[in-house]
Amino acid sequence: MNHTVQTFFSPVNSGQPPNYEMLKEEHEVAMLGAPHNPAPPTSTVIHIRSETSVPDHVVWSLFNTLFMNPCCLGFIAFAYSMKSRDRKTVGDLTGAQAYASTAKSLILGILMTILLIVIPVLIFQAY
Repeated sequence: MNHTVQTFFSPVNSGQPPNYEMLKEEHEVAMLGAPHNPAPPTSTVIHIRSETSVPDHVVWSLFNTLFMNPCCLGFIAFAYSMKSRDRKTVGDLTGAQAYASTAKSLILGILMTILLIVIPVLIFQAY
C-alpha cells in the first residue's frame, strides 16, 4: 500500500486551507477508490398479512339489550358479544368466531320474535 500524501486544492478554495469534511471525503475516495456499482439496486417487498376480521356484533347486541330485550335474550347476546371481543383481543380467532356466531343467533332470534309478534298484531288491527 502506497502511503503518499497528496494535497488537493479546488480552484474555488485556492488560497484557503480545505475544511475537515472535504479532506475526509477526498481521503476516502483516494483510499477506497471511486464508488462502484456492479449490480443494479434491489428492492425488498414485505407482505404483511391482515388479520381475519371477526365481527363481534357488540353494537347490535347492545341495541337489542337496550330496546328489544324479551326474556333477557338481548343481555345474553351482549355477554356473548363481549366474550367474542375478548377472544379476538387475545388472538383466539376460532373462539371469537364461535362466540360471535352465538351472539348473532341470539340477535336474529330476538328480531324474529319481535317480527313474529308485531306483524300479526298489525295485521289483526287492520281488520
